[in-house]
Amino acid sequence: MTRSFLPVAVDQDLLDELCAEALRAPTAGNSAGVRMTTVAHHQVAAYFAVATDAAWRETSARFAGLSRCGAVVIVTARPQDYLARYADDDKAASGLERLDAWRVPYWLTDAAMATMALLLLLEERGLGATLWGNFRHEDEVLSWAGAAEETLFATVLVGVPDGAGHPSSSLVRDVPPRRDRVRHVDGARESRTDTSGEG
Repeated sequence: MTRSFLPVAVDQDLLDELCAEALRAPTAGNSAGVRMTTVAHHQVAAYFAVATDAAWRETSARFAGLSRCGAVVIVTARPQDYLARYADDDKAASGLERLDAWRVPYWLTDAAMATMALLLLLEERGLGATLWGNFRHEDEVLSWAGAAEETLFATVLVGVPDGAGHPSSSLVRDVPPRRDRVRHVDGARESRTDTSGEG
């Protein structure tokens, strides 16, 4: 993730196209309930004024670098689109026409897939980006973006890296290697769960 940018605007037409391409990511039932709102370079300061606290802006070592980003993408989802889709005749048997019936809120899963696609597309274009999590000020951001009826997933800050970012302290954590997090079902478990009735 890029945590410090040059004060260079990102072409909004290009960004809109990359967002549209990212929205090719799959959505449950083809509900198409994910939205991306692009924020131009000259609107970035207004975004941060809504999305952050004055105290944080004054004390954060990262704010200056982040605030120079060339554009912002606000990623939202519309749960109501999923409920309507799963009330259709071909999906009604799922019982997912109610919000509380979803064990996994796929509107957020789909938003995550589209966001990952966008991050990869930005990387391919030589742009830097960071995922700005939805931890506070959700209602204010949604209202400011004209998306009050939607659910905020996250924001992507986009721009040209300046190489001066502060590395995340999370990077020094001792975590299992990626390959160690890939596993197989062992044979004993597989034989215990075989319900085919054969042999």
